[in-house]
Amino acid sequence: MSTQTGPAPTRREQILREAARLFAERGFHGVGVDEIGAAVGISGPGLYRHFAGKDAMLAELLVGISERLHEGGRMRMEESSAAGLAPEAALDALISGHIDFALDDRSLITLHDRELDRLRDSDRKQVRKLQRQYVELWVDAVRAIYPDLTELEARVSVHTVFGLLNSTPHLSGTSALPDRDTTAALLHRLARGALSAAPGRGASPGPAGGAVRTGAAGSSGQQT
Repeated sequence: MSTQTGPAPTRREQILREAARLFAERGFHGVGVDEIGAAVGISGPGLYRHFAGKDAMLAELLVGISERLHEGGRMRMEESSAAGLAPEAALDALISGHIDFALDDRSLITLHDRELDRLRDSDRKQVRKLQRQYVELWVDAVRAIYPDLTELEARVSVHTVFGLLNSTPHLSGTSALPDRDTTAALLHRLARGALSAAPGRGASPGPAGGAVRTGAAGSSGQQT
């Protein structure tokens, strides 16, 4: 569903892209199979050669994007580790990957917010499991830079940054966003700024490029 240049989408991918757009614009129950078919130039019944129905489309959209986010994040972390990159570079890679999602798949953010509860129980549990695994990748990356953060503090910080980045559907007007590169750079700065504020006042760089809190007397490791 990404708008970035790449191989021509398959018919199945075209159907999912248009279904996501229509579901986000008008709600799941406000869109019929015939309308999705018309958007991709085939008859409504023709869609059943690809999907059992709208429920199957919604499940593939929400489970699929959760799988892609988790797998993409895992690969970025592994590549950063294999290349011996600094923890900051690994976190930057995670942020950049999520920004691509937030800018290119805004309809899926809206779908998740509105329609997740419509999934059957097994699909919803799979989405939640993948999301938890994705969050933990970020928690590990954040704590590698800010080791004095507890896991809970890091997790709250990560969810806060997700809220910031996933706000893009609310900025979808023609004049609401600058060009893509400028927007991506701005979102990246905001995400790093939010995470850098997490250790609190008195944080100083840790031995591995992280941050360690210092007390009033300047002794490292003491929380203020």
